[in-house]
Amino acid sequence: MSKSIRPLNDRVLLKRLEAEQKTAGGILIPDNAKEKPVEGKVIAVGNGKILEDGTRQAPAVKSGDKVLFGKWSGNEVKIDGQDYLLIKEEEILAVIEA
Repeated sequence: MSKSIRPLNDRVLLKRLEAEQKTAGGILIPDNAKEKPVEGKVIAVGNGKILEDGTRQAPAVKSGDKVLFGKWSGNEVKIDGQDYLLIKEEEILAVIEA
């Protein structure tokens, strides 16, 4: 990215990972029938959520993490012609570990 983006507070900037091109049986899926992918790579992370007592909770994810999130989570944004997803950290369901 040529622009530097830093999400605020408990927000996370994700790049969606590409959906599968074919089924397990080998059938190719046309573009209009594909579902939105629910896996993404963390590009940038905010400073963390501010708690009621005024302290800041450190983020549970970091740049480079591969994560699962809800199908309708977050807001889609376009930066330098690339599509990204900006979501709250609480909308991340899991971190995928290799």
